[in-house]
Amino acid sequence: MIEPRWFSQPYPPEGASAAEGIRNQLGRPELDLLTILVRESAQNSWDARSATSTDPVDYRIDVSTVGPAHIGAWRDLLLAGAPANADEFPLRDTIRRGTIRLVSVSDRGTRGLGGPTRANDAVGSDRDFVSFIRNIGEPRDTALGGGTYGFGKGIFYMLSKPGTILVHTRCRTPQGRRETRLIGCTLWKSHVAVQNGVSRRFTGRHWWGDASGDVIEPLVGTEADAVARRLGLRPFTSDETGTTVVVIDPNLDELAPSDAADYLAETIAWHLWPKMISTEGDEPAMRFSVTCDGVDHPVPDPRETAPLDMFVSAYEALNGPDGRDLQCLKPKRHLGRFGAVKRIRPPLEASRAGQMMNIESLVHHVCLMRPAELVVTYRPGQKPPSENVAYAGVFRADESMDEVYAKAEPPTHDAWNPQSLERPESTFVHTTFRRIDDALDDMLSLGGVARSGARSVALGAASTFFSGLVGGSWGIGGATDYAKPGSTDTRAGVRDAARKRSGITTASTGGDLHSSASGDDEPAYDTRPTTNEGIGFADSTATGDSGRRRRPRVQYVGDPYYDDRGDSTVLIQEFRLPVPMPQRVQADLAVALPGVGGRETDPPIGAAMPTLVGWEDGDGHLHTSETCVVEGGEAVWRAVVRPAPDTMTEIGIKVEAVHAP
Repeated sequence: MIEPRWFSQPYPPEGASAAEGIRNQLGRPELDLLTILVRESAQNSWDARSATSTDPVDYRIDVSTVGPAHIGAWRDLLLAGAPANADEFPLRDTIRRGTIRLVSVSDRGTRGLGGPTRANDAVGSDRDFVSFIRNIGEPRDTALGGGTYGFGKGIFYMLSKPGTILVHTRCRTPQGRRETRLIGCTLWKSHVAVQNGVSRRFTGRHWWGDASGDVIEPLVGTEADAVARRLGLRPFTSDETGTTVVVIDPNLDELAPSDAADYLAETIAWHLWPKMISTEGDEPAMRFSVTCDGVDHPVPDPRETAPLDMFVSAYEALNGPDGRDLQCLKPKRHLGRFGAVKRIRPPLEASRAGQMMNIESLVHHVCLMRPAELVVTYRPGQKPPSENVAYAGVFRADESMDEVYAKAEPPTHDAWNPQSLERPESTFVHTTFRRIDDALDDMLSLGGVARSGARSVALGAASTFFSGLVGGSWGIGGATDYAKPGSTDTRAGVRDAARKRSGITTASTGGDLHSSASGDDEPAYDTRPTTNEGIGFADSTATGDSGRRRRPRVQYVGDPYYDDRGDSTVLIQEFRLPVPMPQRVQADLAVALPGVGGRETDPPIGAAMPTLVGWEDGDGHLHTSETCVVEGGEAVWRAVVRPAPDTMTEIGIKVEAVHAP
């Protein structure tokens, strides 16, 4: 039985790369380490997918703690032959501590790290093992791949506080049999140490494995399986191939382990959603899971998670008839394909993963991706005129342009930098951004010009962008009181004058409604100061403590607001009926006409109008009838309205008494 030991690499006479230089190859990325871990490791897993299998790639992250049953084996096995100076080899202190935390990144359905185990033997195309374990900075050899082993593997060492990982892999040999391999690697810093009485310089690279020969080798076959079991590593089933990279003592950015697992799950959704969705009835390209100490932390479904659902819709638009081909004219080149969607959306609740991509409450971004369909970045576009209007786009580079965009990426693959390219390649990237901006302005009418096809895209209803133009500043919320505080003048002339001053109809007003019960030509209004209340009607009576007749009226509660209901966004106006009597409410919905002080109740042929979804009571029950009988009092009700696309929606609530038979 081979007992694994550490081997420290001395500088050879011809020189070698210092560990510090290798660690610095990722530079100073703007993304945090956990985000880079997800992006880089998933790229490696995707590039290593099995060419002979049509099954999805299984990608998994486990946050765990070495348990009591295995802690002794870790101390016995991981300290054998280790350098004595903890400054030069900090894993020594990590192993001696009471708790050892791990983050394990696994893939299955991939080909594993196969090929020769020595760099000088790797002369063919099958050299995954030496590319990941031995060599640094090898060029990408996967057509249309997402990244390279050379830089992508650096994140594993950067995330580990002692710079140490274990690599447990199963691959196929040239003879077709499956072979398990296990090796440890440390990337720390160069140093001088005394060896056999002589001072020598060391690169700061260390390997742990079979040290019986002239070069450190991985444990192989049954010996690899046996040591993996002693360490408590996740085993391979009989027919599995793939790789598990174990990061020892990870830097979780001061997050508790369970919080880190949640963040990793959310980050997977934000950066890998194109691999999570099924298209044309096919299975998703990859399956994802995250656990913490054996407890599952579900990865959000991008189709059900805002705002990723919008990017999914934009991706589907890209692949459908509404997608656009973007071209560069001089020199002539097909750049790629673009799709976008626009929706009425309430402001987002900012999430940690979204903020990492500079997406907080407002979505106005385009997801950039290469043909591998891995998210490069979310590029911000022009902000829409309202916080309740959101748009999302997706641009996928053409396969013929993949090398150009790949060269424009930094080592972390999270941007396209045209300034790093020479012409004409820099021109292609610059032109891509201009074409995207032009397409957004054209397809989404962000410049405020109505264009053909815009009626199918929801722009907004009662946009808060226009809130400064809405009359009735003395009311509360959606209610509009056109009289000054303390005034009893509620004549129609006062109301009309207020509308003329505003230049636009308020988004939520009692409206010019006749009482169906009174039969009057003009509605009569309660002549008492209403200040915080909507419009009352004179078709019914109620008696208060003073014996004076009281009339039913609407008291609006707060401003209209947007809410997601299933697959659609609705506009909601909350209200009360303060007079304690049974009353029937009815919605008066119209399209406000900006700039003319009018309202549209008779739409042109084919034009949409706002529609009432229903009346929601305080218990959340939705009454879908056009009218609803409500007992007056302090209970808050909600008028739920589906706004018309490309319009501002005006909500009025009519109320009348319900007389006892």
